[in-house]
Amino acid sequence: YDALRRTEWSGEFEQLMRNRLIMGALRYGVFGDRRKPAYDRMARAERLIAQYRETRNREALVDLANMALCEYVEGRGHWEPQDDGEHTEISA
Repeated sequence: YDALRRTEWSGEFEQLMRNRLIMGALRYGVFGDRRKPAYDRMARAERLIAQYRETRNREALVDLANMALCEYVEGRGHWEPQDDGEHTEISA
């Protein structure tokens, strides 16, 4: 378990996310700020996926992760864990 905790994460990716989240807080407000407008983060996430598919620029992945995090923290969704039976396919 300890070995997996060390290998199954990217500190670089996390640092890039945090850097952008800090800049985002300065631009758009901190998490939970009631004055922030409601952003359509899922539409932005879809655009970022398309952008990454087209360019393979990993910056889009960091932004995508942050959109998911912001939606998780401030979105209107709910938490209902379930196994959907879907698994990631191996790409050619």
